[in-house]
Amino acid sequence: MTSHEIRNAFLDFFRSKGHKIVPSAPLVLKNDPTLMFTNSGMVQFKDYFLGNGTPPAPRIADTQKCLRVSGKHNDLEDVGFDGTHHTMFEMLGNWSFGDYFKEDAIAWSWELLTKVLGLQPDRLYATVFGGDEKEGLASDEEARDFWRKYLPVNHILDGSKKDNYWEMRARGPCGPCSEIHYDFRSDEDRAKIPGEKLVNQDDPSVVEIWNNVFMQFERKADSSLVPLPAKHVDTGMGFERLCMVLQGKRYTYDTDIFTPFITFIEKTSNKKYHGSYDRSALTDVAMRVVADHIRAVAFTIADGQLPASGGAGYVIRRILRRAVRYYYSFLEIKEPFLNKLVPLLADEFAEVFPELKAQQDFVQKVILEEERSFLRTLENGLKRLDSIAPLPSPLRREDEVSLLGGDERVTGIISGEDAFELFDTFGFPVDLTELIAREKGLSVDIKGFEKALQIQKNRSKADAEKQVGDWVAPLPSPQRGEAAAGKSSFGEDLGGLGAVEFVGYDELSIADAKVVKYRAVKDKKGMQYQIVLNKTPFYAESGGQMGDTGYMEFDGERIDVLDTKKENDLIIHIISKVPENIKVESVIAQVNATKRSATSKNPPATHLMHAAVHHILGKHAVQKGQNVDDERLRFDFSHFQAVTKDELAEIEHLVNQKIRENIQLEEVRNMPIEEARQTGAMMLFGEKYGENVRVITFDKDFSRELCGGTHVPATGEIGLFKIVSESAVAAGVRRIEAITADEAEAYINDKLNKLSTVEELLKHPKDVVQKVEDLQDENKRLQKQIEAMLLEQAASLQKELRAEFVQQDGFQLLVKRLPLSDANTVKTLAYNLEKEVGNAVIVFGTVSNDKPQLTIRISDDLVQAKGLNAGTLIRELAKEIKGGGGGQAFFATAGGSDVNGLDAALARVVQLI
Repeated sequence: MTSHEIRNAFLDFFRSKGHKIVPSAPLVLKNDPTLMFTNSGMVQFKDYFLGNGTPPAPRIADTQKCLRVSGKHNDLEDVGFDGTHHTMFEMLGNWSFGDYFKEDAIAWSWELLTKVLGLQPDRLYATVFGGDEKEGLASDEEARDFWRKYLPVNHILDGSKKDNYWEMRARGPCGPCSEIHYDFRSDEDRAKIPGEKLVNQDDPSVVEIWNNVFMQFERKADSSLVPLPAKHVDTGMGFERLCMVLQGKRYTYDTDIFTPFITFIEKTSNKKYHGSYDRSALTDVAMRVVADHIRAVAFTIADGQLPASGGAGYVIRRILRRAVRYYYSFLEIKEPFLNKLVPLLADEFAEVFPELKAQQDFVQKVILEEERSFLRTLENGLKRLDSIAPLPSPLRREDEVSLLGGDERVTGIISGEDAFELFDTFGFPVDLTELIAREKGLSVDIKGFEKALQIQKNRSKADAEKQVGDWVAPLPSPQRGEAAAGKSSFGEDLGGLGAVEFVGYDELSIADAKVVKYRAVKDKKGMQYQIVLNKTPFYAESGGQMGDTGYMEFDGERIDVLDTKKENDLIIHIISKVPENIKVESVIAQVNATKRSATSKNPPATHLMHAAVHHILGKHAVQKGQNVDDERLRFDFSHFQAVTKDELAEIEHLVNQKIRENIQLEEVRNMPIEEARQTGAMMLFGEKYGENVRVITFDKDFSRELCGGTHVPATGEIGLFKIVSESAVAAGVRRIEAITADEAEAYINDKLNKLSTVEELLKHPKDVVQKVEDLQDENKRLQKQIEAMLLEQAASLQKELRAEFVQQDGFQLLVKRLPLSDANTVKTLAYNLEKEVGNAVIVFGTVSNDKPQLTIRISDDLVQAKGLNAGTLIRELAKEIKGGGGGQAFFATAGGSDVNGLDAALARVVQLI
């Protein structure tokens, strides 16, 4: 069976068993602070298990894109070296929410694997939870009994709590699980060692292919377990492993999921793939790295996460750069290549994950620009590596010898600080630095690198550290109101409220809210508290719109709401303290009406601008992100070049035209998703939509989008729209920032006031622009005169300085404090003198704007022959002027704050050399 047939067979089978087939959630999570990426099939259903939402059907099946490259699931450095690790993978899953349980789950697993997919029954093994005496957990005899219908006793194995008991977190839903393993060894090998001896023993020929989790308990705050009112099934089957087994392959990279990409890489690189998993077979490793990494990078970009310098974007950039480094170093491909795989990838997955095919050109362009950028950085990094002066290594060390692969002496060591600079500044993974160092007979101070890296991690960890307390429910369930009644399977400690009711589209103040739960949160800013109400008028930050502020009132005590956030689908209010009487029957919740009014003008303005961008730039210009609050709006969209002034003017004019038309808002709050799609409503890739959506229309022929934000009732209330900037965000993504209403009026008035001031300073000329241009021309003319005078002064000084060189250890040395202040003039003088004298070291000290400066020029021959390094020398001298600097081995500069130290710095030159 092909991989396409296998995937369809799974989905068709569970469709026939009454399951609703749902699409994969995006790889990037937007409202879950506990995860950066979707790393398992159950993530998109977490709210249903926690009782914070209602599933669209009691039975669901899907194939979910997953990414495991951060946190405890970080396998990145193994990818490419073995045959089964991947960054992105598919997880096939079937789910029951209070419907069927162990008997059906096990029966259907057996039916699918043996009857539909044709696996040999005698090669299958099942594990069941064997109990845990220390935890007081009994073995799962129920699951064992069901498996006995299909498997002999020796094929049903007890598993430990580690392998066969699943818990989402320290508290909450949990239960035993049953793994299914497959033994695909030869009959001869199976006869020697029974398969049951190798299950969960890390044998690559006896692998887990499916896990059935049976959620039947709730872990309470005191660690006790109570049965759940409704039991659930959560299963996950690794698609790549399943294909490996069904296609009779030993490694997932040998299945038809990956072979088309490896074949493409072979043809492009003119290198042969041998299928070797020896760690030294780096050509094969590189091909697997590229074939794997393009999936993670392309699908994450398609789901809305661009490569960036921090957060999830940095993870994607790191994966992309790892792929570039491997094809650059081991496939000898020196130009952007990864992007060329995008069309093949888009075609292969068009049926199951159509979002990539729909954005193929955009994704390919983003990857291309990222590759170009890193390849340039790679070249600069290699130059920097060439300029690093290694520390001496007079002694032969065993680890250095092993790195070199022989009995050669290590001639030097690249310091940990320099290795970290290459990593931090140039994006060099340390193993790349090690590889290049070995070619030069050098080693790398790995311990020093790890120390520098740990310092950075500790700093980041300290900045991000947060302590989150347990949820506390102040009222018993009967007092929580209708929103809490009977909607949770997991009891009071988890909230038990179903979905929080948001009433903020219609009301900014309510007086009958009830506290469902609250908790304390401590971070570097101090202690804050999070509170959940059964219903609320506060809009929680989501979809790029900032959360509401305001206050709550508890029995006369007013508590400010500092912000409102979303955690999955839970609306959380941030407050500075817990009220004295949090058990009050009714809470008054009041949104800051002024701030909400100002904020609500910007989502519709963004809709209008999105439509205008479509009309003027083209249909390719679709939203890639937005951020709106009460002061401004920011809109990111796909476009491959700067938006011209004329185009910006057209966009602004069209938006203001629609504002003046005072178009009435058309809102449908619960339209079925398919009906919304048929209306032509704009849907954004990377967003997770429910069964029913909210559709916002301002003129059905102009703007119709899915949106959960707050909006004014008519465009006329926006008042005025003004674009204030346009810039690049990333490859293929532009950003427009704009303001509306009072902010736009204030902005324009400020510009007019400044223009009036300029006119006054210029004595009210008839043409202000012409007058400024005339002044600029005059300034340029005078500047050229100054430059000519400086060059004349430098030429005269050059003649004098030629006589001041002194012989020093076989080269010419000049150390001089100069009466010059222009850095370019000093640099030109240094280069001219070196060219004229040759074999020279030149060190100048100068003062510019009361700040000391140092300049060093060393002849290239001396850099090679004597190992002199201007960058190293300048860093030492800069300490005397309380400054810093750097540069290359032949030229470096430094600046400081202490003029009095300049002479001392110059006096140290001879000593340091």
